[in-house]
Amino acid sequence: QPLFIKRSLSWRVPLDCDKQRSSKSTMGSPTEKRSMEGEICKAAKAARCGGVNSCNFVSDRHWDEFRERGYVNLGKVIPAELLERMDRRVNDIMDGTVNYGDKLMMQLDPGGAYGDAVQSEQTAGHKGATRAYRKIGEAGFGLECDDVFREAMTLPVFREACAEVYGPHADIAVYRAMLFNKPAEAGTDLPWHQDGGDWWGLDRDPLIFVWTALDDATSKNGCVQVVPGSHKLGLLSRRGHTLSAETMAKVGVTGNAVNVEVAKGESVLMHNFLIHRSGINLTPAPRRAFSVNYADGRTRLQHPKPVVQPEGKPGPDLGFKEPGQALPIVFAQDLPPF
Repeated sequence: QPLFIKRSLSWRVPLDCDKQRSSKSTMGSPTEKRSMEGEICKAAKAARCGGVNSCNFVSDRHWDEFRERGYVNLGKVIPAELLERMDRRVNDIMDGTVNYGDKLMMQLDPGGAYGDAVQSEQTAGHKGATRAYRKIGEAGFGLECDDVFREAMTLPVFREACAEVYGPHADIAVYRAMLFNKPAEAGTDLPWHQDGGDWWGLDRDPLIFVWTALDDATSKNGCVQVVPGSHKLGLLSRRGHTLSAETMAKVGVTGNAVNVEVAKGESVLMHNFLIHRSGINLTPAPRRAFSVNYADGRTRLQHPKPVVQPEGKPGPDLGFKEPGQALPIVFAQDLPPF
């Protein structure tokens, strides 16, 4: 059995305006107390949602499931019309009719096992008109450059989720926004890993990402697999990223993994520390997904970047080139200076 650490995640303070009624207060009449409590709750909700009072996109049930399992399906929270535009834009980018040059990383699918080629061939620029791309976008040269995908990643539902995790005061940045593609009857076998640690070279670890299916994701076409609850362990190595065989055995990955099958258009909120992987696509149609990793807006690249093991060198720079570089802000809070 996995040795999960039973501890609560301190970032979330439940906000239930109907239950937060103090029976001990003696100040003012019941009507005055209810009015004051209502105003406090309204202000708190507005802060969480960037000024939108009616932000109940993510329910308490969703958050309970997320805290327990490390992931939760939010449903079809991206409008259908926008999803259609995202679908068309993916094809346009792959075909080269929309071309962002050195602003966007584009990697062809090497297929098969996850090896050195997957890490070394992540370079900017269009690689030819083909649907055989593995990944479009990465840290520092991601899909935040595209207006359609930027519209999707800045929807109020995702602002609300970020405010719950990072606090309503925090500006929110995007570390990486990218398309994962497993071409028909192909794809790369992505090993068990966590998203974070010294491999990423950031001064603090991002905590959440949103994975939106642009096609049905099933066990046959390489859906994400996870170890539910494994996020409670925190990062399992200073390096982060892929797991050693010893760590996998200790956690009990093989016997506790489940498939996360997702219908086209559904978005899944996941914790970065959740242990996850995905296999190859055995079907005659592609399996595409849009993934956005949200971070605290104060996040910076470490300088110098830490050396990671067993490589004996820092993780890849990818699109970020400047020492101490900030991440692009997607949600900014309008707070007074004091």
